[in-house]
Amino acid sequence: MAFEIDIKRNKELLINSLISEGWLKTGNIINAFRKVPRENFVPENLKKFAYVDEPLSIGYGQTISQPLTIAAMTELLEPRKGEKILEVGTGSGYQAAILSEIVGKKGKVITTERIPALVVFSKENLKNYKNVLVIECDGTNGYEKESPFDKIIVTASAPKIPEPLIRQLKIGGKMVIPVGNEMFLIEKINSGIKKTMLGYYTFVPLVGEHGYKE
Repeated sequence: MAFEIDIKRNKELLINSLISEGWLKTGNIINAFRKVPRENFVPENLKKFAYVDEPLSIGYGQTISQPLTIAAMTELLEPRKGEKILEVGTGSGYQAAILSEIVGKKGKVITTERIPALVVFSKENLKNYKNVLVIECDGTNGYEKESPFDKIIVTASAPKIPEPLIRQLKIGGKMVIPVGNEMFLIEKINSGIKKTMLGYYTFVPLVGEHGYKE
């Protein structure tokens, strides 16, 4: 009981801090952060740290990003109800759960993960999110079967923007992706793409055919 009270208090303190610092500002995104229990997306021994604003290890050299980073990327993506979103790098499934709450029953989240054990972990974590589909594959190739996508979010750092992801993004769509240590907003327009650098962040490397080699 004391643990549950502490978790609830720490969650509200973290969310209020992200709001006051300007990282969280959109109503539907704030509501999703309040609704999704981050403690359910971290290993058992780290649950007490779920609402510390830091990345946490989920094993296999991967992390669940710090809440500030997830808030910033989600705000930049501007997800909306009813949209179809591709996430590259499921990890524990937390970002997918946030997006699930935002796009709602008429929307869909396709999330790709290349590490089999994390596919199992994330599927268990996301079992109650009926509009999320976890796919075990090389996410740098996107997921052609469900394309085109309204939005794409990449949760690992790429050496360059993977061409398949640009191709699978709708005209007028947006992609948020870290390249090296820089975060970019990609907007697809009729004549190509508009690329805006948004700041500096640290991510694990994006591994795959159009990413870094293992």
